[in-house]
Amino acid sequence: MKAIAVGIAAFVLPLGLVLLLTGHNAADSMSSTGAPTALARNDIPPAYLRWYLDAAATCPGLGWNVLAAIGKVESDHGRSALPGVHTGQNHAGAGGPMQFLAATWAAYGADGDHDGRRDRYNPADAIHGAANYLCHNNAGKGGRHLRRAIWHYNHADWYVRKVLDQADRYADTTPTGRGATAVRAALRWLGTPYSWGGGGPSGPTYGTAHGSGTKGFDCSGLAQYAWAQAGIRLPRVAAAQYHAGTHIPRHALRPGDLVFFATNPGNPATVHHVGINLGNGRMIHAPQTGDIVRIATWAGDPTRERQYIGATRPGPRPRSL
Repeated sequence: MKAIAVGIAAFVLPLGLVLLLTGHNAADSMSSTGAPTALARNDIPPAYLRWYLDAAATCPGLGWNVLAAIGKVESDHGRSALPGVHTGQNHAGAGGPMQFLAATWAAYGADGDHDGRRDRYNPADAIHGAANYLCHNNAGKGGRHLRRAIWHYNHADWYVRKVLDQADRYADTTPTGRGATAVRAALRWLGTPYSWGGGGPSGPTYGTAHGSGTKGFDCSGLAQYAWAQAGIRLPRVAAAQYHAGTHIPRHALRPGDLVFFATNPGNPATVHHVGINLGNGRMIHAPQTGDIVRIATWAGDPTRERQYIGATRPGPRPRSL
């Protein structure tokens, strides 16, 4: 955000931007429906991914991947050692992982982690502030509106192209439907504590027994929440969820399908764990007490392979005649 400032006078768009705004490519349809690609999962720190997803939800139509692309270009998701990322300001007066000018931050900064402060050096705040600024400039409307909003973020045509190219690499816009919705919902809670008996259709809750002091999700609570956002009601425990959808062969798995693990794979009554399939042999799950909601590889993992019992695709229950 090196070039933006509050109260900028009226300006004439350069010819390059006029052509860019009127052009059309794959980025025109970019929205928050895209699940993270393998590149995104490997490149974006889990906490940042969660903040991008969460912040994008505050601006309907704004893709999380656009926020992530700006975070990549501005500071490599906070990993850059350049001046102004962690303290101070760069030569243009910008600071923080999303590179806000002080005046712009004063107008559009946000309290993303709800700690009562708006700090442009706090990644959660900075990412929510960026979503706020982009939304104010109509980024949620997509197409040329999105391009113009990104141009407002940094007045340079090359910047708009670089952000949109990166955003395109971060999101798989192919998966659609309820499974993609469930994946997006689960990804928003990466980093949330595991809580035995915790979580449900409305989000994380305090659990039971040894989970009573922790607000979060257990594996089935996370699955129940994710699919509730897709309009599907699931039973509460993993063993019951195994019987609540259409069973899917392994070669036909799609993002959002539920993958199950049992003490005895020959006996569905011993199902003890469920994950939300992400693709490429990976899942989003709440593993165990003391851990957090995370992305993990299950395909090829000796324990998971030994305990894998099958997968289901939740769907609407048929009406009674």
